[in-house]
Amino acid sequence: MVGEAQHPTGDVGPLDGVTVLDASRVLAGPFCTMQLGDLGADVIKIERPGVGDQTRGFRPPTYGDSDESSYYLSVNRNKRSVTLDLGCEDGRAVFRRIAREADVVVENFRVGKMDAWGLGYDDLAAENPQLVYASLSGYGEWGPDRDRAAYDIAIQAEAGMMSITGPEDGAPVRVGVAIADIGAGMYTTQAVLAALFERERTGEGQKVDVSLFDGQVAWMSYMASQYFATERPPGRMGSKHPNIAPYQALTTSDGYVVVAVSSENMWPRFCRAIDRADLTDDERFATNEARVEHRDVLDPLLDAELSAYTTAEAVELLDSEGVPASPVEDLEAVFDREQVRARGMRQSVDHPTAGVVEMSGTPMHFSRTPASVRAHPPLLGEHTDEVLAEYGYSAAEREAFEADEVV
Repeated sequence: MVGEAQHPTGDVGPLDGVTVLDASRVLAGPFCTMQLGDLGADVIKIERPGVGDQTRGFRPPTYGDSDESSYYLSVNRNKRSVTLDLGCEDGRAVFRRIAREADVVVENFRVGKMDAWGLGYDDLAAENPQLVYASLSGYGEWGPDRDRAAYDIAIQAEAGMMSITGPEDGAPVRVGVAIADIGAGMYTTQAVLAALFERERTGEGQKVDVSLFDGQVAWMSYMASQYFATERPPGRMGSKHPNIAPYQALTTSDGYVVVAVSSENMWPRFCRAIDRADLTDDERFATNEARVEHRDVLDPLLDAELSAYTTAEAVELLDSEGVPASPVEDLEAVFDREQVRARGMRQSVDHPTAGVVEMSGTPMHFSRTPASVRAHPPLLGEHTDEVLAEYGYSAAEREAFEADEVV
């Protein structure tokens, strides 16, 4: 029934009972573990004592009057923070103890670092053969680039994304959010869930290896197919589509309207909407193939026609003919949309120092086991004592760890 997921019947997520030991930081790994937390997993985030995840220092901006980095807050909800020095043997021993009972480990240290610490997959799986162990890195664990440092903008450049992004005659640009990191985080979530599903059948865990570079190459999808078909690398086209026209942003009197004439029966409707029915009789524009071939004539013609309208007028006219059309919205407009609120994509959570923190919601909706924003992004080490007690450490041992700066 339509709408079933709008009113879920349960109160726990689909990963309730799954424990994730999160040794990742910055964006790709934390984005993955945030999704697992949204789905109900108990995510134990391991952070360096006194410093924490590097993104705690990514400021400004901070949230409200606090010192809390908005960047850190964006990807660390639904987690418990434990400070632990993995550079010392006592810290690594604590990590191993938690890993013996964990379902999943996620880490994005430099390739080989966890193995050097005795915290690699083979080390931990020897004591917990059901463990799903996910490693995230820039280029993966094998290949000539395995040891190279990786940053989102570099991956977008090297994996082809920047070669197809930006104005046709301008400089290449990066996509506005760190999609190499976020994409790798999403692929890691998929891989972890698949490995957990497979474990249900076999009782065995396994190693998962995901890289930012592979993720971006995979995202080339139909652009890669176009290259393979023509042996010509596609270039930058601004907002245009390489195979469909018009399918792009067009200039209005006060901004831009995005149109998507994605089928032949939409073209006459588009022409009627802008009062240029005569264009349907022009053989240069009679088919999508012809329109793609004659972009050099069609694009300036349509910009001139649409510039007679405001963006709002253009959207209304095109909507009236059933032609997909949208304004180019900024985030203020996006988060004011009723659709965003109706779908729960604007969420808030109470934070101990930042007050009420707003954030994007989860796009995953279930009818029985809802994903949700349950807990604020934790303060550094907020749950250290709690978690160590859960894993059998006495009050005296916890005090000794603190005195020795293990935690």
